[in-house]
Amino acid sequence: MIKKLFGKGASQKPAAAAATPARAVSETKPAAVKSRSGAKASEQGKPEANTHRKRKRAPHRHKPWDLSQYVVAPAEGKTRFHDLNLPVELMHAIADLKYEYCSPIQAQTLPDTLQGFDVIGKGQTGTGKTAAFLITIINDFVNNPLTEERYVGEPRALIIAPTRELVVQIADDASKLLKYMDLNAVALIGGVDYDKQLKKVERQAVDIIVATPGRLLDFHKRGDLHLDMVEIMVIDEADRMLDMGFIPDVKRIISRTPKREDRQTLLFSATFTQDVLNLASQWTMDPTVVEIEPEHVATDTVEQLVYLVESREKLPLLKNILKLPDVKSIIIFANRRDTTRWLEERLKRAGFNVGMLSGEVPQNKRTRTLEQFKSNEINILVATDVAGRGIHVDGISHVVNFDVPEDPEDYVHRIGRTGRAGSTGTAYTFAGETDVFLLPDLEKLLGEKLGCQQPPEALLPRH
Repeated sequence: MIKKLFGKGASQKPAAAAATPARAVSETKPAAVKSRSGAKASEQGKPEANTHRKRKRAPHRHKPWDLSQYVVAPAEGKTRFHDLNLPVELMHAIADLKYEYCSPIQAQTLPDTLQGFDVIGKGQTGTGKTAAFLITIINDFVNNPLTEERYVGEPRALIIAPTRELVVQIADDASKLLKYMDLNAVALIGGVDYDKQLKKVERQAVDIIVATPGRLLDFHKRGDLHLDMVEIMVIDEADRMLDMGFIPDVKRIISRTPKREDRQTLLFSATFTQDVLNLASQWTMDPTVVEIEPEHVATDTVEQLVYLVESREKLPLLKNILKLPDVKSIIIFANRRDTTRWLEERLKRAGFNVGMLSGEVPQNKRTRTLEQFKSNEINILVATDVAGRGIHVDGISHVVNFDVPEDPEDYVHRIGRTGRAGSTGTAYTFAGETDVFLLPDLEKLLGEKLGCQQPPEALLPRH
């Protein structure tokens, strides 16, 4: 781990986390909610009292939840969430999720972000950065409730991410952490009915918007969302957004939020290229920079097997792997949409229970397929890298790289779908005559040689 600071005035930062963020805490009643036209928004569909029939009932006497109900012993070298002086409602949700000790990126960023400072964080997928920025946002909003009138379509926090799946995952994580608070998060993604999403925005004053850049700009251009009251701005997977060509959209979005000195900005990236650092320096104000370098680029909980095969042998090999008794839940990655489509067709024809995720699949079907995969209605998923950083599902036993990924970073994200939450997994990579030349760059990133081998006779009988 390397921790350093950009800009001047860094020495003025306190050394330890404070219980209260920089802004003053108000104890007045929550603010009224209005639409931009001035009409008050609905009070969340609150029903009128039923006076037709009343019964006297004994009041419920539930013991209020407190930290004594969630004991986590101090551990040397580890930071407990208890140590951060978080609101009890947030700690209750954290207890439900069984979070005990902060991950390295959480332990390094939260002491500063909880005080309102900007942070640039480097960490691979699965390091806990999503929880880090969500906890920062929720802590701030609980400690600093608004007292003035609010307008619908004016979020207090904005989180932008490159893929639809990642946006949905972040919003789902937010809802779990908001379980005991009168705060809300709304996901905005393309490929979903605009009016349905608009109803969620207009139903009540929205606190947190999680969005892909394109759909967010759609809402802003139509005047259904206003970014001038954003207090906390989060840019997630900045390197991925750069690779996908989203940076011009991100720049337009940020230009519509308050100036960087008037908002808190958190930027996270799996890699720190010079382009990412240049953008971060434009968007943040004297940030703390935290780099979490794993001991190994690829996780130790994943067994990596590279099979040298001819292109025509890849499909028979895949079918035999899918029949192995230890294959419980598997994701098959391909580089191209047409390859995923071809694989889905061939596997269904062979009787396998399979779904597909790629950019050409309508969003409602992608969402349904992912839910079916999470609930084990289907146990085989064929996907492009659109799903590589957006699928967080425990229990995936295997990953297959049907093609060697063209970007070595994608390999790390692909195999990171298995071997999660303390379990182990297996990642197969098929290297054929058209993509074997990509292996040296992959080995350079990993810092180790991949043991390439011929498939076992049992998986690919040779005549």
